[in-house]
Amino acid sequence: MAVHKLVFLERDSIRGVFRRPDFPHDYDEYPLTKPEELAQRVQDASILITNKAQLRGELLATLPKLKMIACAATGTDNVDLAWCRDHGVVVSNIRGYAVNTVPEHAIALALALRRNLLAYRRDVQAGKWQQAQMFCFFDHPIGDLNGATLGIFGRGSLGQGVARLGEAFGMRVLWGEHRGAAKVRPGYTAFEAVLRESDVISLHCPLNEQTRGMIGEAELRLMKPDAVLINTARGGLVDEAALARALKEGRIGGAGFDVLTKEPPREGNPLLQIDQPNFILTPHIAWASARAMQTLLDQLTGNLEAFASGAPRNRVA
Repeated sequence: MAVHKLVFLERDSIRGVFRRPDFPHDYDEYPLTKPEELAQRVQDASILITNKAQLRGELLATLPKLKMIACAATGTDNVDLAWCRDHGVVVSNIRGYAVNTVPEHAIALALALRRNLLAYRRDVQAGKWQQAQMFCFFDHPIGDLNGATLGIFGRGSLGQGVARLGEAFGMRVLWGEHRGAAKVRPGYTAFEAVLRESDVISLHCPLNEQTRGMIGEAELRLMKPDAVLINTARGGLVDEAALARALKEGRIGGAGFDVLTKEPPREGNPLLQIDQPNFILTPHIAWASARAMQTLLDQLTGNLEAFASGAPRNRVA
């Protein structure tokens, strides 16, 4: 069996025990790989393990030994899949590891926003409860999930996980059709109808040319004025400047985001300027429960071993 050269480009992006694969290999790992370090570190690799490092065709064309890219994530928008297909490089991703952690995070954001938890916490910190005439006060509207409509875009394992939790709360679930679709598939609801009817909208789509910017100014104006938008998928799905305006102008009820277009947002982002209790931003950690990360690493090892045995699994290219 050939001796593979494995390079793990961002080991510190995932916490847990990485069991190295059971086939002959040399191994290099780096806590983090910056763009300017990438070309030198991948030169001799036959297998690259990446989370978010950008692996474009121009770089991949300089790697004659490369046979496989093992994505340590479900999303693969950082890899030039078309180039890999054209040149016989196998690309595998991780599936199903976040079927509990991401849906729980999405529902937690929805609960906090529907019930205005951050607004009430801010009021308590400001001393309003201490000064109240009654045992409670009602400064902000409180909405239940029970009986509300949950619109979901993306019917993969994560979207289905959110649907199961939503249904457990007694929510009515609508599956959103693609934007601009010529016809609505059985079991789906038209894109615009989901925007108009939903009390909570949760995004679970991959980021590609069809989904980029799928929620913009026009789409936000279709939403109910008290609707909540949840995004635990990819930042590029939403026009962030348009969302910031909608929040500042009070045109939607709130938003809960775990992702931004550029991460980390070193050059700023319109959503970082929103200091309102109806907006919650978390630093891309919906996927990152301890159990989920270990499941990811275990599956990563399995993907590597399956490739080396001649039967690649979880292929996207």
